[in-house]
Amino acid sequence: MFIALVVVTVLLALLVLNSAVMKLRKNEQVVAVIGGTVGVPERYFSVLAALEIAGALGIVAGLWIEPLGIAAAAGLTAYFIGALIGHLRVGDTKGLAMPLPPLVLSVAVLVLRIVTA
Repeated sequence: MFIALVVVTVLLALLVLNSAVMKLRKNEQVVAVIGGTVGVPERYFSVLAALEIAGALGIVAGLWIEPLGIAAAAGLTAYFIGALIGHLRVGDTKGLAMPLPPLVLSVAVLVLRIVTA
């Protein structure tokens, strides 16, 4: 079970760090979807990236510090639920492909971290 936790944690951390980098670099597609479609102002992109980086660091450190891993996975789950709601709020069903995979991975990390605690 712990091996599954490690694999899913590393996968999620890489996915989230990539997402943060894309926001910090103000990638065209990210700006178009998050800024244009969902309506998040660009000035908040660095805050969103910081939350993602903190979550990624937290879940990785949480492999050794269980409460931190649980808190970070719960935070990432909440973050991606918020992203999902943001897309649904504006009727962007095509954009749901962006927050769904990391949301599923966040829930998996949360459940596995709790089960292996």
